[in-house]
Amino acid sequence: MNSKVLFVDYHKCVGCGTCEMICSLVHENACGRSLSRIRVVREDKMGYSVPITCSFCEKPVCLNACPVGAVLRNKETGVITVQKEKCIGCRQCVQACPFGHMSFNFEERHSFKCDLCEGEPQCVQFCWKEAIEYIPLEEALERKRRTQAVKMIEE
Repeated sequence: MNSKVLFVDYHKCVGCGTCEMICSLVHENACGRSLSRIRVVREDKMGYSVPITCSFCEKPVCLNACPVGAVLRNKETGVITVQKEKCIGCRQCVQACPFGHMSFNFEERHSFKCDLCEGEPQCVQFCWKEAIEYIPLEEALERKRRTQAVKMIEE
């Protein structure tokens, strides 16, 4: 099972959308935010940009919501994918995801989501601000613990 996660340093993201464009280009041969498996949530008034993508839940509700079994988990990697040829376009997986990670291709009429680019996430490779990393879960947790510890000490 994959022990790596996409780790986002929200303070580094400038909202450029490079991750969205490379994702859509790699997966759909077209640049378009609506075709990207990663989406940057931009809040201009508050001045932040946050790349959001699949969390690869241990108990994925998107998988259980699919009535035809088009959403599958790879037993070796843990990656959850959508078999577009099997997808009937009902969007139950889209509605079920509590994080808004599952998307829908309105032109081709099927759901889609991040597949980690077969272990080489291109959003990581092309993020020029290095805001997105693909790192072991334990390292991501340690970074979060350290950040929290610093906040506590500064208070």
